[in-house]
Amino acid sequence: MKKILSLVLVSALGGALTLGAYKIFVEPKSEFVLTTPASNPAFLPTNNINNLAYEAPDFTVAAENAVNAVVHVKNVSISSGQMSLQDLFSGRTTPRAQMGTGSGVIINADGYIITNNHVINNSDELSVTLNNNKTYKAEIVGSDSKTDIALLKIDADEDLPFVTFADSDQAKIGEWVLAVGNPFNLTSTVTAGIISAKARDLSGTSSQSFIQTDAAVNPGNSGGALVNTRGELIGINTAISSQTGSYIGYSFAVPSNIARRVIEDIMEFGNVQNGILGISGGSLNSEVSEKLGINDTEGIYVDSVVEESGAEKAGIKKGDIIKEIDNVKVSKFADLTGHIGAKRVGDIVNLKVSRDGSLKNINVTLTRNETLTLPLVGRVKNAKQEDLKRFKASNGIKIIELDEKYADYWKKNGVKEGTIITSINDSKINSVDDAQEAIKNKSAYEPLRIELINANGEKERYNFR
Repeated sequence: MKKILSLVLVSALGGALTLGAYKIFVEPKSEFVLTTPASNPAFLPTNNINNLAYEAPDFTVAAENAVNAVVHVKNVSISSGQMSLQDLFSGRTTPRAQMGTGSGVIINADGYIITNNHVINNSDELSVTLNNNKTYKAEIVGSDSKTDIALLKIDADEDLPFVTFADSDQAKIGEWVLAVGNPFNLTSTVTAGIISAKARDLSGTSSQSFIQTDAAVNPGNSGGALVNTRGELIGINTAISSQTGSYIGYSFAVPSNIARRVIEDIMEFGNVQNGILGISGGSLNSEVSEKLGINDTEGIYVDSVVEESGAEKAGIKKGDIIKEIDNVKVSKFADLTGHIGAKRVGDIVNLKVSRDGSLKNINVTLTRNETLTLPLVGRVKNAKQEDLKRFKASNGIKIIELDEKYADYWKKNGVKEGTIITSINDSKINSVDDAQEAIKNKSAYEPLRIELINANGEKERYNFR
């Protein structure tokens, strides 16, 4: 029995050795290989510059300079409105003083200060407080409601710190800027942001050209400074886009080139000399171009040219497409009006115009704006001597287009295009400037009185309330 067991063990051991040898020396090896489907890898551009150091801009010098040149403006007006129930109970019968506040920017050592027209409008008393807490009475040198710019003057007993003007045309989208002012009566406040857009028109009338920024601006900042990182003035903070009345992301400033031109006119002439190109039209896009049957989708399409304007004298025609002004690309009407807003009457601008598929360079001399929209009447312009002679008038302005709402009324009374207006609110009118001044000086409660000579040569007077 023991022999049998020994034999079985020896046989089993021999089998195991034989199987192991086969596994090691005879059986082919099996290898596991990880494969992926053949494909072209996606190309993603990367920055190969390593260890790129980023240094945040330093605003300290610009902030210090601007803060000392930005002032706090207080506007005191006497209210003569209706008395409230509280007034009656308290027995108060005298007018009440109302105060508004804003900001201003000192622009020279002699005490000239630029601010917004709406900051000082309807003021009975103005005062200015400097960053050193000194307060002075301020006088209005002049203002312009169209650009919302005003010029003040204070008589200080020392040379004042001031900011210098930068060329706002050279400001770039994405450039860092500082807004300096007095929001919510928090004096000497500085906020930082970037230029978000240029030539922004908030009115939709193609009459504005604001710098848009995301620097925080709130009530009280109006009239304050928008400066670059060198502390140079590139704009006057004027408006915010908000449904709450407070800052929610974007603010808007009058470009410094426009503000400077306005105050230079005020200082030299006493009023603003607005130069015009003399065209009307609109911005092109795919939809507009399709309606006009043209291929261009960028630029300003000239729909009409003003008679005797610089554009007409230079040969600008209906159907021309303005591509550039002074080598600056024009893509919307605010680009054009913003550039011209910084120019003066008599300045020459170069237009690159597309006409019949070819480009032309045309120089245009800006002329004085001789047309005005008169409330209730329509568009008027300066009358020529032959116009006055035809109506036997010694002075006046000519109606060139009646207001659509009141056209039937005027025509029933013998008033039509060509009629001469000789007086507004008892002021003799020789030009559209006179008419504009008469309208500006009329109080909100005063009736509009117009004297004119109708188509029959008859002098008539109209009162409108």
